[in-house]
Amino acid sequence: MTAGIPPEPPQTPPPPEKPEPAQTPPPPQPPGYQAPTYRPAYPPPPPVPAPRRSSAWRWGCGIVIAGFLLMIMLGAMLLLWVAMESAGGMESLAAGGERVAVIRIEGMIMSGQGGYSFLEGEMSGSDDIVAEIERATEDDEVKAILVRVNSPGGSAAASQEIYQALQRTRRAGKVVVASMADVAASGGYYVAAPADAIYADPATLTGSIGVIVSHQDMSELLTKIGVKSEVVKSGELKDMLSPTRPLDEKQRVVVEALVAEVYEQFVGHVAEGRGMEREKVVALADGRIYTGSQAKANGLVDELGGFHEALMEAGKRADIEGKPHIKEYRGPSLLDWMLRGANTRAPKMAVTGGLLYDDFAARLVRGGLELPVPSPEP
Repeated sequence: MTAGIPPEPPQTPPPPEKPEPAQTPPPPQPPGYQAPTYRPAYPPPPPVPAPRRSSAWRWGCGIVIAGFLLMIMLGAMLLLWVAMESAGGMESLAAGGERVAVIRIEGMIMSGQGGYSFLEGEMSGSDDIVAEIERATEDDEVKAILVRVNSPGGSAAASQEIYQALQRTRRAGKVVVASMADVAASGGYYVAAPADAIYADPATLTGSIGVIVSHQDMSELLTKIGVKSEVVKSGELKDMLSPTRPLDEKQRVVVEALVAEVYEQFVGHVAEGRGMEREKVVALADGRIYTGSQAKANGLVDELGGFHEALMEAGKRADIEGKPHIKEYRGPSLLDWMLRGANTRAPKMAVTGGLLYDDFAARLVRGGLELPVPSPEP
């Protein structure tokens, strides 16, 4: 033993290792036996699909895209239309050559620009018609003008403007032929009178050479419902033809003088345009309506026939070989039509003593020449 060094503790032997329990082999299984598979108590959750857009969202996107493409297409069509109208209409796309210009007068004849009124229906404006006539007169391709009339009449002044425009065209050396459709009465006959030849179907209604002014006296009705009208005027006849009081004798004389004056103008223009004696026109101008056959028998119409016959006659008189090509002037361009608000004419109303007075209804009966009737002062 060495001094200062403690003795080492005795070494304890490690415990003996326990033997592994013997593995019991599984019992033998019968042939064809399959061991059961492990199944968890709860099935696993299904996989979460990727987020998808709803059908409404897809439809909305499709509509927006289709609308955008439609806007582009309409814009291109609008530009093409405006360009074509500026160049002379769709007829300018066709091959050149000698043509007959067709000027259509549809519905009531009125001064200014035409359009549509829910009270009067289709309306032909003298400004538009005269512009088409002048355009055809200056067009070197156009050798004749065919005026297609389907109108019961309208304004005396507007009819005179169209009459005078056709007279200028004839003096310029171009042929003018008129073709009457369903009706060409009163102002409708007025605008056809200066033509070199007038065609009408046997059943066409024409004539009605005369002037009419109507006046509605509502004074008794207004008295019954307690409406009293008071008018301050600068002259005795300033409120002539007012519906709030009857027509007195002095007013009647003035109105009859107006009617007689315009009637004389009408008769004189028919006699001039048709090359007839004034007395013969006066005998026919009692306001009656004639069929196309009756009008031909009385010299108001040259030939019986429709649009085709009138077109061939226009080509023949203009020395055009074969069936002539048609050229139509569509009036104002689409841009003008849009800027004018679809070219509609709303009924004009004036307020008189609390009563809504319709300026159209107080004018002339549909089918008669229209005189400018003074409206009641507001």
